[in-house]
Amino acid sequence: MSDLTSKSLLALRGMLLTKEISAEDATRACLDRIAATEPKVDALLALQADAALARARELDADGPDADKPLWGVPLIIKDVLAMRGAPTTCGSKILEGFVPPFDATAVKRLKDAGAVILGKANMDEFAMGSSTENSAYKVTRNPWDLSRVPGGSSGGSGAAVSARQCFASLGTDTGGSIRLPASFCGCVGLKPSYGRVSRYGMVAYGSSLDQIGPLARNVSDAAQVLQVIAGHDERDSTSVKSPVPDYMAALKGAESLKGVRIGLPKEYWGQGVEGEILARCRAAVDAAVAAGAEIVDVSLPHTDYAIATYYIVAMAEASSNLARFDGVRYGHRDKDAAELLDMYKRSRTQGFGDEVQRRIIIGTYVLSSGYYDAYYRKAAQVRRLIRQDFLDAFEKCDVICGPSCPVPAFPIGGVVDDPLTMYLMDIFTISLNLAGLPGMSIPAGLGETSGLPVGLQIFGQYFKEDALLAVAHGLEALVPPLPDPAGLR
Repeated sequence: MSDLTSKSLLALRGMLLTKEISAEDATRACLDRIAATEPKVDALLALQADAALARARELDADGPDADKPLWGVPLIIKDVLAMRGAPTTCGSKILEGFVPPFDATAVKRLKDAGAVILGKANMDEFAMGSSTENSAYKVTRNPWDLSRVPGGSSGGSGAAVSARQCFASLGTDTGGSIRLPASFCGCVGLKPSYGRVSRYGMVAYGSSLDQIGPLARNVSDAAQVLQVIAGHDERDSTSVKSPVPDYMAALKGAESLKGVRIGLPKEYWGQGVEGEILARCRAAVDAAVAAGAEIVDVSLPHTDYAIATYYIVAMAEASSNLARFDGVRYGHRDKDAAELLDMYKRSRTQGFGDEVQRRIIIGTYVLSSGYYDAYYRKAAQVRRLIRQDFLDAFEKCDVICGPSCPVPAFPIGGVVDDPLTMYLMDIFTISLNLAGLPGMSIPAGLGETSGLPVGLQIFGQYFKEDALLAVAHGLEALVPPLPDPAGLR
C-alpha cells in the first residue's frame, strides 16, 4: 500500500470500485504523503484532514458507486475557489480568516462526483504572479529542485500533484497560471475554453480571462476531471450553453497521430527560448511526425503585442474586481483608523501585498479619464487581432504546438524583484487567454542541462477540448515518462 500515491487517478478509481482499497485507505495514503513531503514543498495553505477522513468514511459506508466518476479520489483545490467550511484566502492577508458558506460550482461538482477534498493549495496572491512567491503566507517549492519555484499562480496545485500529495488538483489560468506550473512541475495542466467551466465561486482576477482547469499526472486523468467540472451553470453569466463531449471516449484509439496537422508558429520556436527547451519540444514534435502527423508552418504575427495587451486588460479588470475588498464587507479591517477614508486606505495597504497594489495602481491608471482610449480601448482592439491570428492559423492546422515557457523553473528569489522579467515568463501562454481558446501543457522530458521538466504546450480550437485531449494523449505516449521528482527522492 506504500506506493498507492504513485498510481494514476484512473488506476486508483479502478482499485476503489473493485474494493481492492477503500476511500479511507486512499485518503490516509495521501495524508501520510502530505505529512512526509509538505515540510519540504509547502504546497498547502489549509489541510482539511479530519473532514477528508470523515467524507471518506461516509463514502465507504455507502459502498463504491460506479456512476460517480471520482468516487473516493482525493483531490486538492486552489485557494481562490470557495469551499464550504474551509478557509479561502486567495493567498492574501486581506481575506485571512474568511470561511465561505458555499461551494464554488466546480468544487460542488467534484464533491457530487464523489471526490474527497484534502485541502486548499497555496497560490500567488489573488492569482497575480508566475512563481508562487507572491503568496502572503509561504513560498511553495518545486518538488524537482527545492531551491526553485513551482511556477504560478497555481504553484501549490502543481507542486501537490508532482509531490503525489493528491491524484489531481484544480487551478485557475488567467495568463498561464495552470500551464506554467504544470510545465515547471512536470505534470499535465489544462486550461479549457473560456465559458466551458463555471467561474461561480472563484474570486475573480481578470474576469474576461480567468478559467478553472485541472492539473493531473497524465492526460487521461485531466480529461476525467474536466468531464466532471465542465458544463453550463446558470449562476455564471459567462458560462456557455454548449454540449460537453465525452472526453474519455475521445481518448480511445487516440494514440495514433496519423493525419493530424500540427501548426508550429515561427514566433514560438526561435529567439529567447533556451536551447534545452527547444530541443525537448522539437524532439516531441519529431516523434509525432514519425507517428504520422503533418507539420504546418503558421504565424501568429501579433504575438509581440500580447504581453502589453494582457497586462493592460488584466490589471484594469483586477483594479475593478479588487475594489470590493475595502475593509467593510470582507476580511481585514484596520481598527485604528480615525475616519472612513482613512480606514479604506489603511485596510487595503495592510491587506494587499506589493504585487497586488502595483497591479491595482496600474489598472486604475489605464482606466482613468483621459487614458482609457489610449490604453484600454487600444488593448481591446489588439486583443481582437490576436484572436484573429489564431482563427487564421486554425484554417491550416488542427492544433498548434510550442514551448510552455522559454526557460525551466528558475531559482526562488531569482527574479522576484524584477516584475518585468517575471511578466515575460507568461509570454507563450497569455495569448491563449486573450483569445479565450483551450490549451494544455504536457511534459516533454527533462532538460539536458538543468535536469528539470520541460513543458510542451498544445493549443486547441474553441470548445474542441476533446480533439485537444486526443492529440495530447497521442503525444504523451511518444515521450518518455518522467521519473519521481528529484527533489523528493
